[in-house]
Amino acid sequence: MVRRIVRWLSIAALLIGYPLLAHYTNLYAHSNNLGALVSVAPVIVLVFVLAWNSPKRFIMLGASMLLCIALWLEWSTLEQHFGLIYWLQDVGIQLILLMTFGSTLIAGRQPLCTRFAEAVHPPLTPQHEKYARQVTVAWTLFFAVMAITTTLLFFLAPLSIWSVFTNFLILPLVATMFIAEYWIRRYALPDVKNTHFLDAVRAFRNAQTRPH
Repeated sequence: MVRRIVRWLSIAALLIGYPLLAHYTNLYAHSNNLGALVSVAPVIVLVFVLAWNSPKRFIMLGASMLLCIALWLEWSTLEQHFGLIYWLQDVGIQLILLMTFGSTLIAGRQPLCTRFAEAVHPPLTPQHEKYARQVTVAWTLFFAVMAITTTLLFFLAPLSIWSVFTNFLILPLVATMFIAEYWIRRYALPDVKNTHFLDAVRAFRNAQTRPH
């Protein structure tokens, strides 16, 4: 119980603290060194986590150390362009999510939201399948709009405006999408038991790991 509380408090601190710190470094010119450190920190952590879990752990850890050395050697460049690193991370996440949802809309593939729905409410009615596909399209368009918006703001608007959008508005917009989809689903599929997105994710994960 204590471990779970600590874990959720750590996640909450990260979700709140990192955007605040990133926004601070974007606003104040004297924070270039801090900005470079904060901007590359997620990349370094991710690289080392992937290396640690790799079958070739020691080789990948060695490569990760070389990456850190390369970053250190180019630190002055990072200090001058850390805002670009923030943008690359942000637009990269949006594009990954865009491709994750959008690639499942290709003919012959099952839309991602249909997979989630099928894991919770098997078998799906034709109406539910159609709705789930439309939800997948909606999420694909949403992440496309987010990627375009963050790019336009970064290159065309003051850095402070882009920073507010990427650090403080994207997650609330994602939450708004979840809430809107929940209420639309209640109206469009009144006979279907209402579940939360995390319930679908858990059911889908369990279905994938269950032996056949």
